[in-house]
Amino acid sequence: MGALLIAMAVKHFIADFLVQTEWMARGKERLRGWGPPLAAHAGVHALGTLTIVAVFRPSLWWLSGVDLVVHWLIDRGKTLCAHRFQFPITDVRFWWLIGFDQFLHQATNVVLSVSMVAL
Repeated sequence: MGALLIAMAVKHFIADFLVQTEWMARGKERLRGWGPPLAAHAGVHALGTLTIVAVFRPSLWWLSGVDLVVHWLIDRGKTLCAHRFQFPITDVRFWWLIGFDQFLHQATNVVLSVSMVAL
């Protein structure tokens, strides 16, 4: 279980910070034309999850689809909140929103890891 949690956290770091392109990062935050960049970004997460699942529990390949949908929903929700409230980067609530986004992603990783062990 510990190895799964670490693998999922590393996957998240790689997909969210190392592999995410400027096109993905800026594009998914737009009000128009956000679909392709967000799909690509969530797809990178799903591919990372698929890689981990292939090592630990190949029969649960479909969990990568769950990760894709959940990551997409979390990131789109964050964007809609950011546009609705327009917190400047100097506002603590901006950082709360970013932190809550990251918390939800890590909670997803925990649920996916538990699923790989329990199913």
